[in-house]
Amino acid sequence: MTTTASPSPGTPSPPPGLRDFYENPAVPVASGPSRTLRQARVLARALGPACASGPRTVLDIGCGDGTAAATAAPLLRGHRLIGVDWSQDALARARTRLPYAVRGELGGGGLPFASGAADAVLFSEVLEHLVDPDAALDEIRRVLRPGGHLMLSTPNLAAWYNRALLLAGVQPVFSEVSLRSVHGRPGAEVVGHLRLYTARALREFVAASGFAVVALEGAPFHGVPRVLRPLDRLACAAPSLASILLLHARRT
Repeated sequence: MTTTASPSPGTPSPPPGLRDFYENPAVPVASGPSRTLRQARVLARALGPACASGPRTVLDIGCGDGTAAATAAPLLRGHRLIGVDWSQDALARARTRLPYAVRGELGGGGLPFASGAADAVLFSEVLEHLVDPDAALDEIRRVLRPGGHLMLSTPNLAAWYNRALLLAGVQPVFSEVSLRSVHGRPGAEVVGHLRLYTARALREFVAASGFAVVALEGAPFHGVPRVLRPLDRLACAAPSLASILLLHARRT
């Protein structure tokens, strides 16, 4: 979850401060395993067993330390799973968990794959970190074959507790105003979120980028206080209120 994007070749890279932030080993580079497993199950059903369809290429873009891809691997057995990240520190850790982990960016020179080379892309907890999400989805669409699958997850700006916090004049959970420390919201961990989406905005954005949305579901957030977790799980029944948005789309 440490990939960023710039609009096109020749465009300056993100400022050194942002790049340095993501190269810091203390910055979290893994998301919740329960969300990863849910996405992997959907993808496994969509791709089918490798023995029947032949091995398919799955890119985990923004793979971080490789934890998510390693968690998904048993459900995607026989398929070719490749981790991609721009952080050298994250890749060094990912290579201890994955057979394939390569450096790549969603902007600049683009990903190191031919057009249509991938059958599926895992894009977990990355979108909220991007400088240019439009260029990112353009590049993902390029490397996916027609009909290829995009499995995306991102925090929900309109999560049930964020609605209450905004009414109280409190900065929403998941939002950031600084890369140095937390200001005005619950929590103590800075994670570098630049953009947040509601369920409606995510659907519209992905569809406008050349994808057909297959499904949008809600998932709980591991950072919710224990006493509120039953309510957080209950909110998943209505994705627009859920903590995390899980989206499955196909390249048109």
